Amino acid sequence: MKLSQFKFKLPEELVALYPPHKAFQNEDGTVERVYSRDGGRLMVLHRKSEKIELFKKDADGQDTEEYMTFRDIVNYFDEGDTFLFNDTKVFPARLYGTKEKTDAKIEVFLLRELNEELRLWDVLVEPARKIRIGNKLFFDGDGPMVAEVIDNTTSRGRTLRFLYDCPHDEFKRELYGLGEAPLPRYIVNHRRAEPEDMENFQTIFAKNEGAVTAPSTGLHFSRQLMKMMEIRGFGFAYLTVHCSLGSFDPIEVEDLTKHKMNSEQMIITDECCKIVNDAKLAGHRICAVGISTARASETSVGTDGLLKPYDGWTNKFIFPPYDFGMANSMVTNFYHPESTMMMATAAFGGYDLVCQAYDLAVKHKYMFGCYGDALLLLDD
Repeated sequence: MKLSQFKFKLPEELVALYPPHKAFQNEDGTVERVYSRDGGRLMVLHRKSEKIELFKKDADGQDTEEYMTFRDIVNYFDEGDTFLFNDTKVFPARLYGTKEKTDAKIEVFLLRELNEELRLWDVLVEPARKIRIGNKLFFDGDGPMVAEVIDNTTSRGRTLRFLYDCPHDEFKRELYGLGEAPLPRYIVNHRRAEPEDMENFQTIFAKNEGAVTAPSTGLHFSRQLMKMMEIRGFGFAYLTVHCSLGSFDPIEVEDLTKHKMNSEQMIITDECCKIVNDAKLAGHRICAVGISTARASETSVGTDGLLKPYDGWTNKFIFPPYDFGMANSMVTNFYHPESTMMMATAAFGGYDLVCQAYDLAVKHKYMFGCYGDALLLLDD
């Protein structure tokens, strides 16, 4: 397929800058937000019958005028159906420092630690033109955290050596204390990260640290919803994909077969495989929660349709036409035009039907992006 086939007009006001919430204005004019993870809207797409649902049903099964919310997802699954989650943990990857001598403000985005002993980190810097090998960056005013640029990796990429003499655990604690939630650029271009974003931009089941952006569909699952799912007998399985910024990279080729995804580290354990495979062999649904989870499970699925243990990296790029071998249902967010996430969604739900769902989402003012509303895709 072609890149231009995934272009559509997304009104700026439909890009979610905050998670689902209710806003209250205080007497002093400040705004207070009460967040609700599972309070966003849910659209449901049935790819075989080609039906799309937006509204709750009445006692006679007829549409009401009330939109479904994410917690209504429980009505589409039965006991034994299993949800496959990504349990990666986001760390506060975005820091702000100043360049020595000039005091120019520099954004430093931590990607991954390269060497624990030497305090080496792979980072992105902005504005990159001001940062050269040998420059020193200072963080926290006159505090002790200093970094030296020791290599250029890409146009914006640098290798930093942090000059901080202490045990590694203390160094990481101090470094993360200077950082903030790594919200996507399309959010921070409109507002700075706030303290509550570090909680809001983290799933409630986050466990294994390493992501620099959230597996955003997982953000919809609240503790109350997970408990309701448990009571109904749904299964839970967890794999790990350390989400990188690769999904946000613009695609620069019209022919999608020529696009190369950045690699992401992923781990699928024997325990995860057993839970998923037992459910699938018993005839239950397997629901991939989010595109990162779908990509990971498609990386490690065998020709027999069963999940295999995996410890390595994946650069799998899913776009139509594509036959999924693992999950037979999927839930994801609504994403930006020409994004790899939209393409993977179209591969699962069918290009024409997913485009129809996106048209409805814009018409009915669903919210898009990591903090946006959700789309459930069912194989019925």
